[in-house]
Amino acid sequence: MRYRTLGDLHVSAVGLGAMPLSIEGHPDEARALATVHAALDAGVTLLDTADSYHLPGGAPGHNELLVARALAAYGGDTSDVLVATKGGQGRPADGSWTVTGTPRHLKAAAEGSLKRLGVEAIGLYQLHKPDPAVPFEESVGALRELLDEGKIRLAGASNTDVEQIRVARGILGDRLVSVQNQYSPEVRDSEAELRLCAELGLAFLPWSPLGGISRSSLDGPSGIEGLSRYGAFHEVATERGVSPQQVCLAWLLARSPTVIPIPGATRPETIRDSAGAADLMLGEEELARLDAAAQD
Repeated sequence: MRYRTLGDLHVSAVGLGAMPLSIEGHPDEARALATVHAALDAGVTLLDTADSYHLPGGAPGHNELLVARALAAYGGDTSDVLVATKGGQGRPADGSWTVTGTPRHLKAAAEGSLKRLGVEAIGLYQLHKPDPAVPFEESVGALRELLDEGKIRLAGASNTDVEQIRVARGILGDRLVSVQNQYSPEVRDSEAELRLCAELGLAFLPWSPLGGISRSSLDGPSGIEGLSRYGAFHEVATERGVSPQQVCLAWLLARSPTVIPIPGATRPETIRDSAGAADLMLGEEELARLDAAAQD
């Protein structure tokens, strides 16, 4: 496993997005715990969760509790594992995603996350999404207060644009260490944010990093179109004797030295495969082929 910098920490170059272990279609607890343990065995030291990762209408924190149980039950050393959680979103019974970014809500959410994770301070706490009804500066100000109070050690922002990243940096200084936006071969809307993170030395954590790559996305009526666009990832995978998902993650890692993808997983073998991407070094010709496929 290779490592990358997140604030003053070194974490695995590939993390685990734990969300699929608690939302619709999640595995039973035994397999969920085995998946987290497989990630740790593979050298993954960044686990990403959120208080809103639960079934619609469920109690907040299902995923945080699961991650905490997995760490407690793991037989090895977990002292270098960074648990990153988020606050500011909710999941009502209709399955939608609500946004609440008031300082009062974020502080209460952080307190709840602290208790569920069973820690003295949250390693990385991220604003899940800007609330259009609340001035962004107020939401980020709540993170600053949590930092000052020692309840969180590092801060991050998710689903933010360039201007918001700069505002957050102005308020939090070096204690802002990461940005988590959607980014994949299929979704490249955050190119400017990725470049800014590289400029500022912020970790860029792509969520849903495998968009467009899974073989299932090539099935059905749009299969031919999907294959023509992302087939290069499958071709390189076949040539290398690895999975297309592993090629995709290696391509993401090559986009910038600050990128730390957080692919989801619901099976031990899936996260073991993803973790292997950290050691897959793609050549210039391969990267050029993949870049062209992702830009079509």
